[in-house]
Amino acid sequence: MPVEFHLGELIYLYIAFQCQEMTVHRDVVIARLKLLYERNPLARRICLVIKDLARRIDKFKVIKIMDFCGTHEWTITHYGIRSLMPDNVELVAGPGCPICITPAEYVDQLIKLSFEGIHVLTYGDAYRLRGMGVSGVYSLEEARAIGGKVSVVYSFLDAIRVAKENPSENYVFFGVGFETTMPSVASPLIRNAVPKNLTILPAYRLTPPIVKYLIENVPDVEIHGIIAPGHVSSVIGSLAWKFIPDDYGIPTVVAGFEPLDVLIAIMIIIQQLCRGNIKLVNEYIRVVKPEGNVAAKRAMMEVFDVVDAVWRGIGLVPNSGAVLKDKFRDHDACHVYGLKHPRIGRGGELIGCKCSEIVLGKAKPTDCPLFMKKCTPQRPYGPCMVSIEGTCRIWAEHGGLRRIEV
Repeated sequence: MPVEFHLGELIYLYIAFQCQEMTVHRDVVIARLKLLYERNPLARRICLVIKDLARRIDKFKVIKIMDFCGTHEWTITHYGIRSLMPDNVELVAGPGCPICITPAEYVDQLIKLSFEGIHVLTYGDAYRLRGMGVSGVYSLEEARAIGGKVSVVYSFLDAIRVAKENPSENYVFFGVGFETTMPSVASPLIRNAVPKNLTILPAYRLTPPIVKYLIENVPDVEIHGIIAPGHVSSVIGSLAWKFIPDDYGIPTVVAGFEPLDVLIAIMIIIQQLCRGNIKLVNEYIRVVKPEGNVAAKRAMMEVFDVVDAVWRGIGLVPNSGAVLKDKFRDHDACHVYGLKHPRIGRGGELIGCKCSEIVLGKAKPTDCPLFMKKCTPQRPYGPCMVSIEGTCRIWAEHGGLRRIEV
């Protein structure tokens, strides 16, 4: 009769083992982690199918499956999914964290504005994002600590409320994110619900172009399967990813965020590789429609123009950015305050930091000499350690065992 363990205790021991905050014998941790999957016969069966299918594939030495969503990476790491994979299956984290790929130039410009009397409104994770530095100040958090006007908001609607309550003060909202957050800005602009004293620095990035860029321009990163982001797909639709199997012959699955969702996505990808039947599959049908959210897409098209844009650690990616159309220029911080979108370079690389390689899937967080030394969740240095969707932050807080038998 197996000993029962509370899930919270299991997760605590698992994290503690990875962070080496206490001494726990490896066999004990593995045994407790296995219980999480042994309690779910379906999860165990899927793992066995993955193992059996992977054994039949000899075309690749290692089957590399990339996720393009920080929440998927969180699920994979938090629930130990990577540890359940057979030796020839590798789960690779891609550029799925919007904070990680936001250029440092944006942070530096906002720091400067905050000292000039313009009140910067930002999400909590972008608050700690490090720029290249303005007079020794490297983040909006540091700027606020020495008198810069910076506040954290939970949403653009929150920013609208703050601006309306303080009509004599000028505000700029740091608009970071992928397609998931863009409609929340587009809709109020269309309805003329944004007060005149609130402008937006649009640092938005589009996800299908980065997938295309990675496949075509980073040949040393081999990808045999793709887990497409569920949140983004709820807006842009599952059909937005059809070009991947059609043009590049790479199995693609739009997946949800429960452990079973991810395991099913991995199984489908390996099954397609085994049978040679490559196509797009929408596993997340309970949320994602083929066409996506038509109203949200229409609003985005009305408000934003698509442009080439710099991704931090990657460089200029064609048709991957979104800027405000001219008719909304009165709310565009670039027009009102003369801010600039970066057009060259790789968005601000920090000395000794390997985030540029990590967001491309070229390296793991543990390959970085700064990981859990100079760069920690408490004191992030590289951009991948800042957000809860950042690969380094996820690995630091949740770790990752190599493999266990099921």
